[in-house]
Amino acid sequence: MKIISVAIIAFLLLEIMNVIALYFFPGSKYANGVGVFKAWEESKNDPEIHNLIKYLVNWVAGTKLIFILLLITILLTVDAQDHYLFGITLVISISTFFWRLFPLIRKMDLEDQIEPENYSIVLGLMIISVIILFVLATVISKV
Repeated sequence: MKIISVAIIAFLLLEIMNVIALYFFPGSKYANGVGVFKAWEESKNDPEIHNLIKYLVNWVAGTKLIFILLLITILLTVDAQDHYLFGITLVISISTFFWRLFPLIRKMDLEDQIEPENYSIVLGLMIISVIILFVLATVISKV
């Protein structure tokens, strides 16, 4: 098994944990649950806003589930020598976090809307680590 396939499997496990957290424990502060946002608890005081937030959380979970199932299908049906193409795709798609999501979560973190403090930095470093993993795995698999 090529290293890119192992990296994809590791990423799948991480995403599966996130989907479980979002669907069944959305208020969790673990597995990237939305409990890190102080607004999650505050929204419970306004059922209309809380329902919107729950809808969006479940939408994200559903989108991640589609992504997971597509990656599993790719792993099972595409020749392992072509998995490096999916490494490139994952690097590009995961990198979009830094376009819209990171600036927003960093702003909320600086405005004391996230707990624990500096969670945005930890999340950013975690995502950079995943990107580096895929870059290295893709390069090694192609060589």
